[in-house]
Amino acid sequence: PGDCAFRWLHFNLADQRSLSWLERSIALPAGVLKLLTTQQMEQRGLAEDGYVALVLHDFERDFDWDDTGRIGALHIVAGPGIILTGRFHPLHTADVVRERIAHGLMLEDTASALMLLLDALADTLEERVLRVTHGLLAAEDELLSDGASPDTRELITLRRLCTQLHRTAVGMRATLMRMESERGVPSELPPLFRRTGQRLQTIDHDIGGAQSQLRLLRDELDLQAAQRANRNLYFLSIMTALLMPATLVTGFFGMNTGGLPFAQGPMGTFAAGGLMLASSVITYFALRMMGFVRQ
Repeated sequence: PGDCAFRWLHFNLADQRSLSWLERSIALPAGVLKLLTTQQMEQRGLAEDGYVALVLHDFERDFDWDDTGRIGALHIVAGPGIILTGRFHPLHTADVVRERIAHGLMLEDTASALMLLLDALADTLEERVLRVTHGLLAAEDELLSDGASPDTRELITLRRLCTQLHRTAVGMRATLMRMESERGVPSELPPLFRRTGQRLQTIDHDIGGAQSQLRLLRDELDLQAAQRANRNLYFLSIMTALLMPATLVTGFFGMNTGGLPFAQGPMGTFAAGGLMLASSVITYFALRMMGFVRQ
């Protein structure tokens, strides 16, 4: 309605009808309209003629799957008495916003709507950071308590998610910091950008902690794998050293030459076997005296 004090319109930008309606029905500055409808994924912002346009990262979702692991872009335009949002793929934040409005949250102006969007984006990041942290704690407890190695594929997934979260938080915070000092931004919006930027800084600090914890977990796994390899190599080395004299005896008595000892008489095989066993026993005590055999 023309007499409405505040409107919020949300668009599916992948639908050509949305783009046509925006071009003919709402008088937006050219730069703002271009940023609203662009398919580029880079996080950035623009202020022009009293309008503020933002492209911020969010997590995509499918209709039957909430967590796809893909990064999408939420397009935002805030102006006098109006806020426009759009996406090319379904986003998680849109569901969060819709749920909060359905539970009775009242929006009176552009600033309150933009604050709801920024809070929902930060909450999405924070939720995923907590999920990563809990996953790392569970894997660490399993490793240290039960001695069971966590699934390597799960650790790779957590590492990938940490990288996504870090890039999203850093890029979003940098964009909001630039917009905080941008000329032409309405006076009520910079405090929102500053508040969200501080929260994103805290979230990025938590992401850094999760990445450090993941590196420690990987180092512990690598250390345990190296210890297992060393134990196996040690066992094989000792077995090789013990069997080498016996192999030498076997090779000596296997020569087809005349005058071999124990060749005559019924006890020759037993005597040669005893010599093989004695050589291995002597080798074992020799290695132990030199410190190569652990207690």
